[in-house]
Amino acid sequence: MLARVLERVGKGDTLVVIRIDRLARSLSHLLEVIERLEFKGAFFRSIQDPIDTAFPQHKFTRQVLGAAAEFERALIRERTKAGLASARTKGRVGGNPSLRNRDPAALRKVKLARQNGHMERLNETAQDWVPHVRRLRPHMAWEDVLRIVNAPLPEARRWTQSRLLRAVKAYLRDGFLPESMLGRAGRRYIDDRLPAIVAAIKGADPDITLQAICDRLEAMRERTPRGRSSWQPSSVKMLLERAERLGLLSK
Repeated sequence: MLARVLERVGKGDTLVVIRIDRLARSLSHLLEVIERLEFKGAFFRSIQDPIDTAFPQHKFTRQVLGAAAEFERALIRERTKAGLASARTKGRVGGNPSLRNRDPAALRKVKLARQNGHMERLNETAQDWVPHVRRLRPHMAWEDVLRIVNAPLPEARRWTQSRLLRAVKAYLRDGFLPESMLGRAGRRYIDDRLPAIVAAIKGADPDITLQAICDRLEAMRERTPRGRSSWQPSSVKMLLERAERLGLLSK
């Protein structure tokens, strides 16, 4: 449900909840949701908690939440280590006895639980990659799709190509994406690759400015047509015009 809400929310919208515990499983999860909303130009508000990201003082609130989330993660790690150490001193071996004995029914349950947990995590990140994959595959090569997906994301949330492919295959298996997503990308000539990338960025956010596209291309470490690392709006405008002539821009 949350993944569908995050996919539909748009620029200027506000996601309102009664309490933050009705939205997120932990502070870390809450911060991740807020980051996704901010990336889309949307806001978050909790009625019974002093959180409303539409106001400037939210920056301080977010810093406090970030520190608390890190403390929460540290506590979980320490409690887990302490619990394992205590069990070892009492001669107990961790794990399920049925799994240690390779019981087929127990193994099937674990496999299903892992698959369900994996799909839950994928659903939480779906907004980061599903719209791009739907628009760009199989017309664009995976390496270019990956760079477009990663460009707006913080480093901690960036994808590797193998992880992205596993995610796509999981969605294919459950029928959320069509088989054509894994089709072979058509060959692109060197002179229309950059227009295709710029068109893809523009297609993801029709209101994006030329300067913002420059910033995105630099984050992708994409070189200009003249081989430079620094982009100018005039170069992006030229590529958008070429993309339109090639029919790469959606009307």
